[in-house]
Amino acid sequence: MVGLDEPDDAGVIQMDEETALVQTVDFFTPVVDDPYAFGQIAAANSLSDVYAMGATPMTALNLVAFSVGKLDASLLADMLRGAADKVKEAGATIIGGHSIDDPEPKLGLAVTGKVHPDRIWRKGGSRPGDRLILTKPIGVGIHTTGIKRGKVTEEEIERVTRVMATLNRTAAETLSAFDVHACTDITGFGLLGHASEMSRAGCVGFEIESQAVPLLPRTAALAEEGVVPGGSKANAQHLTDCLLLDDAVSDTMHIILCDAVTSGGLLAALPQEQAEEALTALHQQGVEDAQIIGRVTEEQPGKIWVL
Repeated sequence: MVGLDEPDDAGVIQMDEETALVQTVDFFTPVVDDPYAFGQIAAANSLSDVYAMGATPMTALNLVAFSVGKLDASLLADMLRGAADKVKEAGATIIGGHSIDDPEPKLGLAVTGKVHPDRIWRKGGSRPGDRLILTKPIGVGIHTTGIKRGKVTEEEIERVTRVMATLNRTAAETLSAFDVHACTDITGFGLLGHASEMSRAGCVGFEIESQAVPLLPRTAALAEEGVVPGGSKANAQHLTDCLLLDDAVSDTMHIILCDAVTSGGLLAALPQEQAEEALTALHQQGVEDAQIIGRVTEEQPGKIWVL
């Protein structure tokens, strides 16, 4: 049902009239120093693509790279324990995996989920008039770069770690009660990069209200200091032809909206008449940072107007 002809957040294979399997895989190098927290983040990030398709995770396989000869094996144990705890929180089960000897640690998961064939969320499908809801704050890449450069406080490290380790489960389950026309999760291409994928897939235009986008505290200050990952700069360069920036949008805000995220939130397009109710429901379920950040238009299909 979903494959390489029209790439999405995950592949989907229909099994019968009631069930489709959703499959995805992701892994990366550590973004925080704490191995247990890294395991949680790696799992949450891998599970996120299943939630972005409107599906429920069932099983996961670990993908591990680790140098037992150079690193203490307890670090590996903590990484795997963090991932296992997060998968358990998702209601899924780790059923195996594979490991290789590698100088630099890496961790991720191959995840299988299930969804009714008629309830699959795709990147395409946004309709003019829809409102766009973002469920987590951005600025994650800037803050994890700040961790590497020693530019953030312990409180800020704890906050960004908590954001990355938070499952999109509650957000997805809450939004499933509404008519989600399109959805994706925000990761390495940044908010504008993934919004661009949605607008192109749906042959529609997007308007993003930059001041409505939730940010991690002190994101702007760090960006102004030059604490910006290379991936965020590459995103901004890559999106040059599809962005229409209002004069009021600063260079700092531009780069923040392109910030390369790890384990970000969901970006969902819903009917205008359901958006406020959906936002209220998200807040009531503890998805406190969720905000309506823009709308879908007929004009400028494939383009994003940033206000």
